[in-house]
Amino acid sequence: MSIIGTIIIGLIVGLIARLLHPGKDGLGLIMTSLLGIAGAMLATFGGQAIGIYRAGQPAGFVGAVVGAFIILFVVSRLKK
Repeated sequence: MSIIGTIIIGLIVGLIARLLHPGKDGLGLIMTSLLGIAGAMLATFGGQAIGIYRAGQPAGFVGAVVGAFIILFVVSRLKK
């Protein structure tokens, strides 16, 4: 996947994670995109490393959302 595709998927994943996380977190569009990209990378490498799924499976997108949500949770706790 290209860099632009990764950024777009990361933005979508970051927005979904922000919708699932209650409360105001004060992150902008760029931080949301970075959060989504980090969550996607965390889920992709972690899920494939322990053998939950392979590359290209739909579970990867769900895992990316879960990874982004975990990162958002940690960031919001560190800001307090």
